Amino acid sequence: MNPFLTLFIFFAPILFLLMRRKSTSERLPPGSLGLPIIGQSLVFLRELKANTAEKWLEERVTKYGPVSKLSLFGKPTVFIHGKAANKFVFSSDSRAIANQQPDSFRMIIGERNVLELSGEDHKRVRDALMSFLKPECLKQYVEKMDREVRRHLELHWEGQQMVTVLPLMKTLAFDMICSLLCGIEHGSRRDDLSTCVKLLVDGMWSVPLNFPFTRYYRGLRASARLQNMLKDLVREKRVELEQEGVSSHQDLISCLVSIRGQDNGESLSEDEIVHNVVAVMFAGQETTATLITFIIRVLANEPAIYAGVVQEQEEIAKGKVPGELLTWEDIAKMKYTWKVALETLRMVPPVFGGFRKTLKDIEYGGFIIPKGWQIFWATRMTHMDGGIFEEPSKFDPTRFENQASVPSYCFIPFGGGPRICPGYEFAKIETLVAIHNLVTRFTWKLCCNDDGFSWIPTPVPPKGLPIEIMPKKTLRI
Repeated sequence: MNPFLTLFIFFAPILFLLMRRKSTSERLPPGSLGLPIIGQSLVFLRELKANTAEKWLEERVTKYGPVSKLSLFGKPTVFIHGKAANKFVFSSDSRAIANQQPDSFRMIIGERNVLELSGEDHKRVRDALMSFLKPECLKQYVEKMDREVRRHLELHWEGQQMVTVLPLMKTLAFDMICSLLCGIEHGSRRDDLSTCVKLLVDGMWSVPLNFPFTRYYRGLRASARLQNMLKDLVREKRVELEQEGVSSHQDLISCLVSIRGQDNGESLSEDEIVHNVVAVMFAGQETTATLITFIIRVLANEPAIYAGVVQEQEEIAKGKVPGELLTWEDIAKMKYTWKVALETLRMVPPVFGGFRKTLKDIEYGGFIIPKGWQIFWATRMTHMDGGIFEEPSKFDPTRFENQASVPSYCFIPFGGGPRICPGYEFAKIETLVAIHNLVTRFTWKLCCNDDGFSWIPTPVPPKGLPIEIMPKKTLRI
């Protein structure tokens, strides 16, 4: 063989790869990846804690445009912004972009949760979750939710001169998850789970440095303990279903355990059940608690909005005898209250943003995003875009009189497309039940102190009961 031809055959692939790498690097988005591993993670976490992360990202958009590169949580990342970016993320082919979260999130929550899976695995697990979380099934849980909210208010609010709203809403949301999704009643087991979840959340959004005394290390240990407790619970549910003939829809774990595949075997593995319950515990507690807290703040600041919510909820209360629990039909009447919730979600979405992972080199906005990189977007940046929502800083629930008129991929508090949050309806019912009980039993006003915004509620006795003069109380975020 000609020696020149031999050399060409040998070196051609190498030259091609080098030229391709150079071409790709020249088309990378603008920006800096920063220091290895750390990148901009510490800055981003600091901005999140100070509630200035959105401003920080807006400055990036001003400097680099709607597409820029950085490094977050140990991975090279491309930040994208705008309606087109949201559509790109939520409608892209799963063979090009995977729904993979940062390492710190994935290792703590578990790799087999629905937020991580793609393709057929994602569909199988999501369908299993939806078999419990769809509206037709949730109808039967409204009364149980109402009972849990009433118990919470009697235990933590009544007779107190000062209550802190956000931590109590997290307690309420977690109790709801334990009761309805895990079938765990009040007691030491629920307390142990709560302790683990708090440590888990602290470690999740951290630089993934697995050394003793780091938040990530503590989060991993808490996750392992939590998963072991849930595995015990899964085994108990199996025994109950086999021996006692209990309903497969008494709670989420029982439902997931009972689902059968084509060969009549369990559709989900034990890890998939456990990892998805952990994900639900995290997402369900943090997001709903934040939403309810900010609705309370809105009602304190907006007298006209408050009056509309109270009128709607008191009309529902008038049609019930004292002590009667809410029903699905009552929830369906809370249309204005849900518009207030949607507008709250527009202005202060509980989920700041999200991540994807590229499975191959892809092109977006004239740039190349290399295989294995993260894609990051921020939820509120389209919510507060004046070109999408008129007077975005004005709180206006009438924006949602006709939800179909809201431009697609612009309002994304629950995600979008095939990956819209499966717990959407659960969160909706939980929120409406909580607000009903709050506005029919309390009034409140804001006050300021060194700890930030606070509220003073005045208890309103249920209609039909003797009225007592109750001292004012302070609610504080």
